[in-house]
Amino acid sequence: MTAGWVPRLGNRGGPIYLAIAEAIAAAIATGELRPGERLPTHRALAEALGLDLTTVTRAYAEARQRGLLEATVGRGTFVRERPISPPPGGEASGPVDLGMNLPPEPTDPPLRDLLRQGLAALLARDAPGLLTYRTGAGTAEERAAGAAWLRPTLGPVDPERVLVCPGAQPALLAVLGSLAGPGDAVLADAVTYPGLRSAAAQLGIQLRGLATDAEGLVPEALEEACRAGGARALYCIPTIHNPTSATLPPARRQVIAGIARRHGLPILEDDAYGLLPSAPLPALASLAPELTWHVATVSKLLTPALRVAYCVAPDPGAAARLAGALRANTLMASPLLTGLATGWIGDGIAGRVLAAIRRECAARQRIAREVLPPGSFAAHPEGLHLWLRLPPRWDRLQFAAHLRRRGGLAVVPADAFAVEAPPPNQVRLSLGAAPGAAALRSALRLVAETLVEEQPAPFAGVV
Repeated sequence: MTAGWVPRLGNRGGPIYLAIAEAIAAAIATGELRPGERLPTHRALAEALGLDLTTVTRAYAEARQRGLLEATVGRGTFVRERPISPPPGGEASGPVDLGMNLPPEPTDPPLRDLLRQGLAALLARDAPGLLTYRTGAGTAEERAAGAAWLRPTLGPVDPERVLVCPGAQPALLAVLGSLAGPGDAVLADAVTYPGLRSAAAQLGIQLRGLATDAEGLVPEALEEACRAGGARALYCIPTIHNPTSATLPPARRQVIAGIARRHGLPILEDDAYGLLPSAPLPALASLAPELTWHVATVSKLLTPALRVAYCVAPDPGAAARLAGALRANTLMASPLLTGLATGWIGDGIAGRVLAAIRRECAARQRIAREVLPPGSFAAHPEGLHLWLRLPPRWDRLQFAAHLRRRGGLAVVPADAFAVEAPPPNQVRLSLGAAPGAAALRSALRLVAETLVEEQPAPFAGVV
């Protein structure tokens, strides 16, 4: 037992939290700290070193990221039985994926440990009820948990309006299919989430692109489209738009809700990131509930492993009808995953994980602002991605191909998001998949260097 261990920092340079992580690594290498031994609590070590708690928390998180430590909720932090040997820099080597938009994995609280412990506890408590088929779109407890989770953006919601879905995509497909059919038109931003484009193509629905600006959907464009007629619904992403990162300000939300109400236009609100900002904004479903189908995934906020989403219908009757469509498409959401999400929401773990991811997103956005040229991109300060503008000498497709050839970096050109041609000369960079700060910084430096390069001649690499 080494609960009283205190690192000897000496004259180590750089940030103190990194110095502590290096001291842990050195103590493990010399045998001073042995596999399985427990370290002091965050608070005890902070008091022993005369530091604030946040510094020690960051140090332990860094050591876990390097594979040196593991944490167990309720027991403490321990030296790994078999420490992972990372390459120099403490992070995984190899290409960094800037194409996949997913939340960064938090280490404090330790997400993998929480998943393992949560599933084990759930199975121990109610294995028979979790290992069978279910009808409907969630139990009363699960729907109530969804209503509680969405309260910061929706306010009080009748759980009878809430459906539990196996991810947002099946919910989008089901709602879209209930609002429009083959040949019908649905309005959306001129560049929008590729999942909507896939669902519309599957259903034979035509998408009509609307003008946007730095604050998102332009109300005048929506008004004009409504007066032109023929549209069956509006699809929108009000907070941290994917890919533009724009967030509709409160006043514009009110105007858009008013336009939809005047024209009787249903709204399909894809609020994947509504809870990510520190100060969530009111959802459109709270402003025009009688018109709005609100879809909010847990996967983009906590982890893709938790394939759970909540769909809030305009009224209980509409929810019951959509439940039939969901059952026809997906049968049911996984009882194991919905049970875990329900438990996490109830005991506050979901909120803790979300707060940790929010902090990490903000840290990664700060790195992007430090590394990339000023004014070269749009981003939300707590968002998962950024929308990079390319200089005229770079074509977006060639830029993406060049990054992949040069450094194995994946980015997504605007073509994947464009409702109507021509796409803007931009690419989306997602910050969550990088294994850590150093890997992200290195990848973004390559992007920054490429931005100032001359575009290579076509076929220059062919021999």
